[in-house]
Amino acid sequence: MSLRGPLGEGQNRLLPYVAFIALGLIWGGSFLFIKVALQDMAPTVIVLGRSASGAIALAVIMLAMGKPFFTDLRKRIGLFAFMAVTNALLPWVLIAWGEQHISSGLASILNSTTTLWAAIFIFFVIPAERPSLLNYAGVLIGLSGVVILVIPDLTAHGLSGNVAGALAVVVASISYAVSALFVRLKMRGMNVYEQSLGQLAVTAVLALPIAAPALPQVHLAWLSIGAVLALGVGGSGVAYLLYYYTMHTLGPVRATGVTFVVPITAVFWGVVLLHESLTFATVAGMAVILTGIVLANRRERANRPAPGREKEPARV
Repeated sequence: MSLRGPLGEGQNRLLPYVAFIALGLIWGGSFLFIKVALQDMAPTVIVLGRSASGAIALAVIMLAMGKPFFTDLRKRIGLFAFMAVTNALLPWVLIAWGEQHISSGLASILNSTTTLWAAIFIFFVIPAERPSLLNYAGVLIGLSGVVILVIPDLTAHGLSGNVAGALAVVVASISYAVSALFVRLKMRGMNVYEQSLGQLAVTAVLALPIAAPALPQVHLAWLSIGAVLALGVGGSGVAYLLYYYTMHTLGPVRATGVTFVVPITAVFWGVVLLHESLTFATVAGMAVILTGIVLANRRERANRPAPGREKEPARV
């Protein structure tokens, strides 16, 4: 598959994994920035600022590199709109709203279930890339980790704000998984710059009327503004280039596995900088979810072919 991506033609097998690690590091700080921005603005305003600043930053990058913008916008606007809703507008609002009730570390852990949902959906959507039985065992283990995280609050307080916040992040993760499979099916081979800019620009347009009622209540503070800009430029503009690159080179299940890197850094920053509590349930749930994600992304070794009968290794 030909890929016109930010990191070359994909000939070097290590580059997708370098992008994978870099993406995990960038997104690890996103939950911290969301928590900071929530002090001065509503979730919908954060989404507007994030998408708009990300689109502007990416447009500047493309201009500096001499990259063309949209070659066939009329045919692709529907694709961009679907991605704007499922991969940005809906999950970003849900995660920001969820972080009003739960810690940034817990939100990042629940968000890591994206790869588990992708492994479930891909069985029906892309049969050629169905995971193995070991992968699905990892899915069940990972989902049990979500239960470990939610059950204490559910038992003690019923459907309180904490549980609702956790469920909101889980729904956001499901939305991310849907968008990942959509990219694999409908946007395969598309220029990653065009994918990223198209999604962010449409997200900003859709977010404007939704965020408008909350704009008068925004408190302009340098710290929260900086957090939104960091979300837009780093967590969206640059990160989406890396995300779509890994999506096209590693596949949807393995690419969404980037979320297992995120909780480690997100929990660390949440505890160190925001002084969030680190409970036993959080640690246990994270360990179980990460174990499930590792198993869900494990690839079975292909049998060594007989001489003269080489075969393509199976992809998961």
